[in-house]
Amino acid sequence: MESEVRTVSLNTGISVPCFVQGNLEETADDGDAPLLLLHAWSESRRSFDRLISSLPSTAVVVPDLRGHGGADKPEYGYSLSEVVGDVTALLEALGVKHAHVVGSSSGGYVAQQLAVTHPDLLASLTLVGAPLSLHGRPPFADEVESLKDPISENWVRESLSWYRLLHTVPASYIEERVQDGLAMPASIWKASLRGFYEAVPPTEAGDISVPTLILRGAHDHLVPRQHQETLARRIKGARLKIYEGTGHLVLWECPEQVAEDLTNFLGEMIRRP
Repeated sequence: MESEVRTVSLNTGISVPCFVQGNLEETADDGDAPLLLLHAWSESRRSFDRLISSLPSTAVVVPDLRGHGGADKPEYGYSLSEVVGDVTALLEALGVKHAHVVGSSSGGYVAQQLAVTHPDLLASLTLVGAPLSLHGRPPFADEVESLKDPISENWVRESLSWYRLLHTVPASYIEERVQDGLAMPASIWKASLRGFYEAVPPTEAGDISVPTLILRGAHDHLVPRQHQETLARRIKGARLKIYEGTGHLVLWECPEQVAEDLTNFLGEMIRRP
């Protein structure tokens, strides 16, 4: 299946690089919605490379979000609603009317907000290590607020230790995440974090009504199990699956299992009468 990285100009005033696999025009015609993958804070679209390689051939859309990776990095526009505005503008620019949306960690927070405010754009929702709430200043906010340019590579490496890994993750993948962090100016680290913790949690602002799969690591020390169970209860019909022996970064640790569970979930929806 053909793939390319496109630079997409959005009506929100920025341009973002976006990995596109498959023919989006064909999926728009036959109703086979593509996957839209939304990455976590301080990462980039490349964090999904291992997941995509484990998926069967399917249409995929994977952008760098505002301020991250190769996307434009204005000083403004990092509230949760504004980031969602970028996502809706991207889908409009690509001519995508419906998508199966997958969000990893805080990318799942963006995905929840998208599902609340634009349910017509979602064919389904998959949340991978996604929080119920990011409201309130986190313990590491002071450390982030003290950042100055140029960002220290040692600091970025040390920041990855916030996320305990219980599976072996390829060193090359870790190095890519370090480069993702270095690609963000200090001001963007701060503004994008503030955008998350200053927002009203999506499921407190509205309802999510699309078919939803929630994937959680059993040893996620950042997102308590009761929060995930609450999230599952708030989304009617949501299915919660726990990955034993896995921490917060489910996408990093178990991309093959995520691909299998996502494929099965989407397959079940296709077979529904």
